[in-house]
Amino acid sequence: MPVKRVKISLFMLTACAAALVAVITVIDAGSTDARRGFMKEFEAIITAVIGGCLLTGGYGSAIGAFFGAIIFGMVTIGLTYTNFDQDWFQVFLGGMLLLAVVFNNVIRKRVTGER
Repeated sequence: MPVKRVKISLFMLTACAAALVAVITVIDAGSTDARRGFMKEFEAIITAVIGGCLLTGGYGSAIGAFFGAIIFGMVTIGLTYTNFDQDWFQVFLGGMLLLAVVFNNVIRKRVTGER
């Protein structure tokens, strides 16, 4: 029974956190838009993979995801200060994901001794 209670309480806590973020976003922007969070899940995946989480699962840490978020944020803010065309931003994000996946696979094979 404790597992079920913890699971339900974590879902409730996540829903409350999502509601709080939504309220803060509406207060900050003054209005709401259904597309405001468009492609944020893709950015979250990129952040986790840059931080060392494997797409296949089973490996990763919160500290790595934190540093992945820091790196992703610095690159994103850096791109806004350049004359980089914003239409190519999603292509750049895909390239970052591709490089992170290749790098993770190389490291994983080196650590586990796979060929």
